[in-house]
Order: sequence, then C-alpha cells, then structure tokens
Amino acid sequence: MMDRISLVLVIIGALNWLLVGLFQFDAVAWLFGGQTATVSRIIYAIVGLAGLWSVSLLFREREIVTEE
Repeated sequence: MMDRISLVLVIIGALNWLLVGLFQFDAVAWLFGGQTATVSRIIYAIVGLAGLWSVSLLFREREIVTEE
C-alpha cells in the first residue's frame, strides 16, 4: 500500500515539475498560497519523502506470482 501511495505522489510531483518546466506554473504553489506557504512546503516535503521511498523500489527483488 505504501508503495502505491508513494508512486502516486511521485507522479503528482513529476506532473508539477512538467508544468514548471513547460509553462513556469507551479500548481502546488498556486493551490496552496505560494512556494513559501507552510502548506506548500509540507506538500513538497511529502512528495520528496515519497520519492525517497520510491528509490527503494529499484532495489527490491520482484515477487514471482504463480497461478494455480
């Protein structure tokens, strides 16, 4: 469950960076009152932590699922 939540947050963060890169529009800052607003900073931190969690997905062994 934590893996899926982290991936969703990473995707949201990636889409936000896409908007910043293409249009110079920061959706998180726009929604929550600017880049220095406390809520925006919390969102940035949560997305960053989700990114760190997602790094662990690269180094995990895959589970083999067999159908019976």
